[in-house]
Amino acid sequence: MVKKGDKIKVHYHGKLSNGETFDSSEGREPLEFEVGSGMVIPGFDEGVTGMTVGEKKTITIPFAEAYGPVNPDMVVDMPKDRFPPEMELAIGMPLVMSDQNGQQFQVTVTEIKEDSILLDANHPLAGKDLTFDLELVEISGGSPLIIMP
Repeated sequence: MVKKGDKIKVHYHGKLSNGETFDSSEGREPLEFEVGSGMVIPGFDEGVTGMTVGEKKTITIPFAEAYGPVNPDMVVDMPKDRFPPEMELAIGMPLVMSDQNGQQFQVTVTEIKEDSILLDANHPLAGKDLTFDLELVEISGGSPLIIMP
C-alpha cells in the first residue's frame, strides 16, 4: 500500500467538474513522484495514499487542496500602450511578464478592452475542483518498514 515517502508511478486522467479534460497521462509514461514530498498538489498525495498496485479509483480534490482560490489581486488591467503595437493579442493567450525584481511569471489575456488588456496571473486551475481517474502502476523505493540488523 502507498504511504508517505514511497516513490510511485500512476496513470491519471484529470477533469474539471464540467467533465472537460485538463490533463492526462494517456499515451505517455505514467507520472512518477515521491508521495508527501510536495512534488504534486496536496490532494493528489492524499488521494494515492493507501492504494495498491493495479488499483483504479477516482478522487475529487477541492480547489483548496489543489491550486487554491482565485486571487483577485493577481488580475491586472494593463494599458494597451505597454504592448508592442504589432503584437496581436487574443483572449486565452499566455504571456510572460517580469516584476520589478526581474522575476518572470506567466499571465493569460482574459479580456481585451478599448484602452487596456486584462491579464490574469492566477494558475489556470485556481478556484477549480479537480477530478482524477487514477491507476497505480508501481510502488518503488521508499523506506523499509522493517530494518534488518
